[in-house]
Amino acid sequence: MPKPYLVFGTVGAPISTPKRPGGTVGGIQRLAEMRLGALELAWVQSVRVSEAKCAEIKATAEAGGIALSVHAPYFINLNARDDEWPHSRKRLMDAAHYGHLAGATDIIFHPGSYFGGEARAALDKAIPRLRQCLADLRAAGNPVTLRPETMGKSAMLGSLEDTLSMAEEIDGVQPCLDFAHLHARPGDGSANSYAEWQTMLKLVKRRLGARALRSVHIHLSGIAYGPRGEKHHLPIKEADLKYRDLFKALRDAGAAGRVLCESPKMEADALVMKRAWGTIVSRASLA
Repeated sequence: MPKPYLVFGTVGAPISTPKRPGGTVGGIQRLAEMRLGALELAWVQSVRVSEAKCAEIKATAEAGGIALSVHAPYFINLNARDDEWPHSRKRLMDAAHYGHLAGATDIIFHPGSYFGGEARAALDKAIPRLRQCLADLRAAGNPVTLRPETMGKSAMLGSLEDTLSMAEEIDGVQPCLDFAHLHARPGDGSANSYAEWQTMLKLVKRRLGARALRSVHIHLSGIAYGPRGEKHHLPIKEADLKYRDLFKALRDAGAAGRVLCESPKMEADALVMKRAWGTIVSRASLA
């Protein structure tokens, strides 16, 4: 089995980023100082960045050894009405274009809503649209991986099954596994044990192959939830998420890739996660 290896970072610049140089460049430098290894550029409202700034972000990340991804704008819906889809498409394609210029390898996005319909009907509309986006990116020489995120509310397109179906159908698409969302989505406190996470990871491997586990992209935080799923993110130690058991499941699956913290405490919790992961892997090597 491949050696498990995860790098940790934040979604958005760390809270402790100094005012100068500030912004994404300062955030990258701050992560490197803390010996964290990844940043997800939080372009969640819109993509407003110049090519020159992208070049600066890329150079700074390369110098600091920070792996980059992008969180595309929230306002993307693969299941949008035909007249609304061009706007969603542009947001996703802009994130992919400028993200690639900035050195990002993965573009994470919220896939949309069921609008009260069945998951299969939403996927029948979403998959061809996503396939065409990927084809257009490849035609332009853009190699990024598009990653629909698993979502925390049951009304949203983005169950684990949804994201696996998209990835199965389209080369160049892989899931962004938000385990806090997967825990919150059922609304009953389930999806919060070693056995349940092990089952999920085995499903990923069976459906997408072992390589999917060797390049995981994970979102993680504490989370508050109710019967309809996610309410809001929480600090990792103020929530019921059994993240250490999750890390044991990831270790035993030989997972490698990135874990991006979305906690309100961001870099502090990213360091908590990194230390917990290091302890779990070390104990396994001594066993």
